[in-house]
Amino acid sequence: MARVVLINASPRAGGNTEQALEECSKAIERENVETQIISLRGKQIASCVACYSCKKTGRCSIDDGLNEIIDEIRAADGLIVATPVYFGTARGDLMSALQRIGMVSRGTDQFLSRKVGGPIAVARRGGHTATIQELLMFYLINDMIVCGSTYWNMLFGGAPGEVQNDGEGLGTIRRFGENVGFCINKLKK
Repeated sequence: MARVVLINASPRAGGNTEQALEECSKAIERENVETQIISLRGKQIASCVACYSCKKTGRCSIDDGLNEIIDEIRAADGLIVATPVYFGTARGDLMSALQRIGMVSRGTDQFLSRKVGGPIAVARRGGHTATIQELLMFYLINDMIVCGSTYWNMLFGGAPGEVQNDGEGLGTIRRFGENVGFCINKLKK
């Protein structure tokens, strides 16, 4: 069965980013595509050191748990990343993870190529669009298929649970999830 990996970059258990991914995951599963949410919470993801050993070994030389996440992504049909917005941008550990994931993919078998997905940004007030633009760069340079929705994939919420009050944002995320599942099913035919 087809599967999508969803990465949660929030350090908060049960927070708004996690709730957004749960809504997205349910929508994908309604399209008969499995999902797996992976949290970066508690992990110490280091930045890429451009050693290029991944080109020889197929794995990142930094041993901080990211290789196990890369294995899950490699086996999946789609990848969605979601982050809270801090100071108008994505969390640094997510960007470090994405840079290393991209480096391993580009240095080996191009496993990200034609995977389906896209980014989600969650913020209290602003910085959503800049964050989505920043994350889209990862998808586009890695030859991935980005799904749209009825608006940009963003939700408003500060305190845990506030995203539940953003009806338009939740609708956007649900439709995005449906589109991801739909595209994966079409590509699998």
